[in-house]
Amino acid sequence: MASELQMSPQMEQIHGEIKDNFRALANGFQKIDKIKDSNRQSKQLEELTGRMRECKRLIKEFDREVKDEEGRNPPEVNRQLNDEKQSMIKELNSYVALRKTYMSTLGNKKLELFDMGAGVSEPIADEDVQVASAMTNQQLIDAGTKQMDETDQVIERSKKVVEQTMEVGTQTAVTLKGQTEQMGRIVNELDTIQFSINKASQLVKEIGRQVATDKCIMLFLLLIVCGVIAIIVVKIVNPHNKDIRDIPGLAPPAPSRRLLSLRDFEDAR
Repeated sequence: MASELQMSPQMEQIHGEIKDNFRALANGFQKIDKIKDSNRQSKQLEELTGRMRECKRLIKEFDREVKDEEGRNPPEVNRQLNDEKQSMIKELNSYVALRKTYMSTLGNKKLELFDMGAGVSEPIADEDVQVASAMTNQQLIDAGTKQMDETDQVIERSKKVVEQTMEVGTQTAVTLKGQTEQMGRIVNELDTIQFSINKASQLVKEIGRQVATDKCIMLFLLLIVCGVIAIIVVKIVNPHNKDIRDIPGLAPPAPSRRLLSLRDFEDAR
C-alpha cells in the first residue's frame, strides 16, 4: 500500500524510517523469547522502548507533513494518508501492548514507556497515540484545522509584534537622525562662535596696542608742551637768565629804541 500512496519526498523518508523501526521492533520481540537471562531481557526491552519513542516522534512528523500537504492533495489521497497514519498508530499500540506483557512477565516495574528521565516517567500507554487512534478522520481533520487556526493566530500576533517593533525602530531611527542633525548644527554654531571669539580677541588686542601707542604719543606730546610752557614761564619771570636758551619764535622783545628828535639835539647842546 505504501508504494500506491502519493507522498512527498519528505513524507516517503519519514514513512520508510517508521517501517524500518517496526521491523526492528518485530525482530527485537522475537529475540526476547530466545533470551533466558532476565537482565538481558530487560536490556533488550529498554532498546525496544527507545525504538517505540522514535516511532512516536516519526508518526507525529508524518502527521504534520500530511496536514501541510492536505491543501495540495486530492481528498482521496488525504484519506489514504490518514488511513496509513492510523495503521501505523495501531501497529505502534500493538507493540506497546506487547511490551506491557513482557514487563508483567519479567516483573520489571521500573521500565516505563516514554520516560522523561531518570526517576521520572509517563503513563505506559501513550495518551496522544491512543486519542488519535480513537478519533475518526473527520475528527482528525477538525482537530488539525483547529490547531492550524491557533497556529495562524499565533503567527498573526507574532507579525503584529514584529510590525510594532519595526515601527518603534523606525521612530527611534528618525529621532536619532533628528538629534544627530541638531547636534551637527550645534557643533557648527559652536565653531562659528569660537571663530568669532578668536576674531574679537585679535581685534581687542589690536585696539589695545593702538590705544597704548596713542597714549604714549599723547604723553610724549604732553611732556613737550609742559617743557615749553615751563621755559616760557621762566623766561618771563627772569628774562636776563643766560642759562636758558631762547626758544625760536619766543625770544623776548628787544628794548624799544627812541628816535631822537630836534629838541633832543638842542637840549644836548
